[in-house]
Amino acid sequence: MEEHEGTAAVRRGAMRLARRLRAERPAESLSGAKLSVLAHLYRNGGMTPKEIAAADHVQAQSMTRVLADLEGHGLVRRDRDPSDGRRSLLTLTPSGQAALIEDMSYRDEWLAAAIARHLSPAERHLLYLAGELMDRLAAAADV
Repeated sequence: MEEHEGTAAVRRGAMRLARRLRAERPAESLSGAKLSVLAHLYRNGGMTPKEIAAADHVQAQSMTRVLADLEGHGLVRRDRDPSDGRRSLLTLTPSGQAALIEDMSYRDEWLAAAIARHLSPAERHLLYLAGELMDRLAAAADV
């Protein structure tokens, strides 16, 4: 397989799997944008709205409604940034963490069952390694 074919295969596989994982979420789940915010706060701790928007590659203004809704439902808390009182700092509440973990568990259960049913032990090992590598690529800022 040539490099461009391999690249296309990774892209197709990642996109198809992402669509399938979204489909495995319960209908009453939070939106993808809301889950993304909760996930950023879970991984990184407190963040400003601007930092969250940058992490999602969107304009800060487009985050306003999402953040207000999460805050209104008690899933995130907004405080003054201790390093700069003009900015606000968002943090995940225990309810927000529980909502995120519950949502992830549905998809993780489906994925674990699919992996166990369709992949050999060697393929599982390769997939777990590929997952770590894809995570590194997604975090790369220099591309």
